[in-house]
Amino acid sequence: MRESGAKRVVDVRLRNTSGLAGFSKKRDLPWFLRELCDMDYVHLPRLSPTDALLDDYRGKRVTWEEYEPIFHSLIERRLIRAAIPQDIIADSCLLCSEDKPEQCHRRLLAEHFQRHWGNVEIVHLG
Repeated sequence: MRESGAKRVVDVRLRNTSGLAGFSKKRDLPWFLRELCDMDYVHLPRLSPTDALLDDYRGKRVTWEEYEPIFHSLIERRLIRAAIPQDIIADSCLLCSEDKPEQCHRRLLAEHFQRHWGNVEIVHLG
């Protein structure tokens, strides 16, 4: 993370109180980021899918091909690009619980910002 050049982590998880790793929980992650990476942390659940959409996808009631347009519609209805200041997203790393970007809402968000703001470079950290 430190080598990425990002200045903050924007947590786009709906539920940031649990995670695959203990350090990624709501109270611990800001401390680790600040102390180990000199990075800020902000949790923006407005950038998350709804409970229903997330549960439907994880429960395999919605395929990824069905999920994408539903999520695109959701972020349009939420007026994300107007509601979230560009300086919050600039020089940031989007965090969710998926390890690969192909089937992840953080990729959809990054592409949305890139399409509408134009000055967004997307780099997937491995």
